[in-house]
Amino acid sequence: MPVVVVESPAKAKTINKYLGDDYTVLASYGHVRDLPPKDGSVDTDNGFEMIWEIGADSRKHVKAIADALKDDNDLILATDPDREGEAISWHLQEALTKRKAIKKTTPVKRVVFNAITKSAVTEAMAHPREIDAPLVEAYLARRALDYLVGFNLSPVLWRKLPGSKSAGRVQSVCLRLIVEREMEIEVFNAREYWSVKAQLSTPRGQDYEVRLTVLGGQKLDKHDIATSEAAELAVHAVQSRDLTVKSVEAKPASRNPSPPFMTSTLQQEASRKFGFGARQTMSTAQRLYEAGYITYMRTDGIDMAPEAASAARDEIKSRYGDSYVPANPRMYKNKAKNAQEAHECIRPTDMSVDAAKLARLEADQRKLYDLIWKRTLASQMESARMERTTVDVASADGQVELRATGQVVMFDGFMKVYEEGRDDTVVDDDDKRLPQIMQGEAADKKSVTPEQHFTQPPPRYTEATLVKRMEELGIGRPSTYASVVTTIQDREYVRKEKNRLIPEDKGRLVTVFLTNYFRKYVGYDFTADLEEQLDDVSAGNADYKEVLARFWRDFSAAIAETSELRITDVLEKINEVLEPHLFPPTEGGGDPRLCPNCGIGRLSMRTARSGGAFIGCSNYPECRFTRPFGPPGIEGSEVGPDGKYLGEDAGDKITLRKGRFGPYVQRGDATDEVPKPPRSSLPKGWTQEDIDLEKALQLLSLPRELGPHPDDSEMVEAGLGRYGPFVKHGKVYANLPNIDEVFEIGMNRAVEVLAQKVAKGGARKAAKPLVELGEHPEGGPVNVMEGRYGPYVKWQKVNATLPKDVEPTSVTMELALQLITEKAGKKPTRKKAAPKKKPAAKKAPAKKAAAK
Repeated sequence: MPVVVVESPAKAKTINKYLGDDYTVLASYGHVRDLPPKDGSVDTDNGFEMIWEIGADSRKHVKAIADALKDDNDLILATDPDREGEAISWHLQEALTKRKAIKKTTPVKRVVFNAITKSAVTEAMAHPREIDAPLVEAYLARRALDYLVGFNLSPVLWRKLPGSKSAGRVQSVCLRLIVEREMEIEVFNAREYWSVKAQLSTPRGQDYEVRLTVLGGQKLDKHDIATSEAAELAVHAVQSRDLTVKSVEAKPASRNPSPPFMTSTLQQEASRKFGFGARQTMSTAQRLYEAGYITYMRTDGIDMAPEAASAARDEIKSRYGDSYVPANPRMYKNKAKNAQEAHECIRPTDMSVDAAKLARLEADQRKLYDLIWKRTLASQMESARMERTTVDVASADGQVELRATGQVVMFDGFMKVYEEGRDDTVVDDDDKRLPQIMQGEAADKKSVTPEQHFTQPPPRYTEATLVKRMEELGIGRPSTYASVVTTIQDREYVRKEKNRLIPEDKGRLVTVFLTNYFRKYVGYDFTADLEEQLDDVSAGNADYKEVLARFWRDFSAAIAETSELRITDVLEKINEVLEPHLFPPTEGGGDPRLCPNCGIGRLSMRTARSGGAFIGCSNYPECRFTRPFGPPGIEGSEVGPDGKYLGEDAGDKITLRKGRFGPYVQRGDATDEVPKPPRSSLPKGWTQEDIDLEKALQLLSLPRELGPHPDDSEMVEAGLGRYGPFVKHGKVYANLPNIDEVFEIGMNRAVEVLAQKVAKGGARKAAKPLVELGEHPEGGPVNVMEGRYGPYVKWQKVNATLPKDVEPTSVTMELALQLITEKAGKKPTRKKAAPKKKPAAKKAPAKKAAAK
């Protein structure tokens, strides 16, 4: 039987169902080889030759494939239809050739399918090809580049910047985006401005809202009314004049649907609508793909196969009617620069299957499938038609003018099924519905009110907006977005709070270090240009070794230049670069780096053992002044090296601190007498911004004793553990549904929860003795117990089974002691050494199997 190899067992199971018993379908479980993490895995002096190593976990999978090929040397590689999938097929062919499982002359077939359906798999099997060499070379170039950057740059960070963990070709550029956005936010100065709105009424008594657009005969820009005084004058100008409807203009408008999903837009929309991280979205989509429900999910293409577009149109017609089907199928232009990697969009494999028909799927899979199904159908639907109305109301002298805008949806079109989410909530006046308003009619003023506003800093990135920005800059590719965003969080360079990405101190320091000593290699244009070079390689238009040689020539020189750097030099350089940010000029014109505590030392950035940073005084230890890393004025909101002060309780200082395993609250300070003061980690879902003195004291009060259990008087406790809030009685732990309950739960509720846990078999209650015989002469109770294999006598760790003819109730202490002595004195025959190997005995089963 021909051997078909795919990446995952789930995919293998689905394909085996379509191919039948005439094929052996096996899984490689992803990549089978990688570069060993040691010096020399990429030989820069020998044409960038690479040393590959089969992973320990992959050896058994490669062996299973090799064993299957002994019966049939026909190998079909059916890994994913992208650069990574092509690389896995190439690695398998190379590894199997080295094992002599296949010969170099053995024809190896490569098949690809964009969807795991019977028709797609059958079609692919009928049209095999060879492994795509340019795609493999693009993979080799990318893998070599990532190795050369990571393996050469990370040690520089370890030596020169204590606490940093790693650098990467794409991850460091991604981190730079987040750090630079945070610095923009910190130096942002909010600007006050005002707007004036009025509630007007038509002669028919219908109300509508307008905003001031002209004052003193001059058109107002957004920030023109700068103070409350100016706003009051504007209000007076409106109130003192009669208003008339100057014009009513209604224009038809239309909205077109968004194109179907590709990798980046799917990650963005799943983040907006469900709060999914990039990794969660891709792993969920992977399972949907392997089960045959959607097309391949790593793609930068938005075009749709003609038969799929036709199927979508048929489904729209049957569900919503002819009016929702446009005259012609919608065609979306593929923006991918590399045609070889421009796959079809992400869409359902069967347009007639909606989420309601997939009720057996896990909740996350069903939600994501529903999103893909709706977006795909909407992309082939008729445009939404609306009427947009603009009403201008003015005074007779033209000194003031106000405007109302609104719209009426005349035909909902694609909006009947789906509307794209927004990254940040924006109030859109155009969405309002206006009453009937006639030109020339009077506008009766019901109220005129000023509203104060402040300009807002740019928002922190979410995973969705970060992926969107990376895509705009040309950094990374569909297969890398999720892993890059995840890596910078795993390295503790960035933390995610309330779905926003916030750089940690060590992330900032790494970015500053790299932008000063390796600026070219964390440059947005340089990284995007390198991606284009890799695309040229995969298209067969460039030699991958030439790309590597050009990169390595300059990069190795940059690495060499840092060899003489000392840590003190690096820290001083970081201080110098960040000085305008960390120590901005003071209002009085004094030295911004002069210590405010001692008036002698100078402030500078210091690194902590944890890898974090803070601002400290050079006059240490005489002066112990510190403040959080960042510009002055954030002391009240940030957690510094000595924690964020929350208040006092019973004479103890309560602080919020950062630790290796995340933020925590602490009572008092560590002393020789109390080296480990009481502390409590923040539970899942709580952020640093949420913590005040009251919540800190709640956490520090745990575990709390609820009282003795009514059954045995043993204490019942409520507390927080690694798996969340719980109540405990003896060895029985029962989870609580939410964090608030751990602070409020009473004895009655706790006993009920514990009883439910025992009833479900989630915890074993101590078995009660059948007969209590008394104390053993050497101490400890002797009891007769009911066991799985019959009654037995128990004393300490000795369990002696009762003879079959002895009733438990008739056991005496004398008989029990005799059984215990016999049991305790018995030689452990089961622990004898196993006999030496018996070749004949061991081979027999194999011979029988062979005979079969």
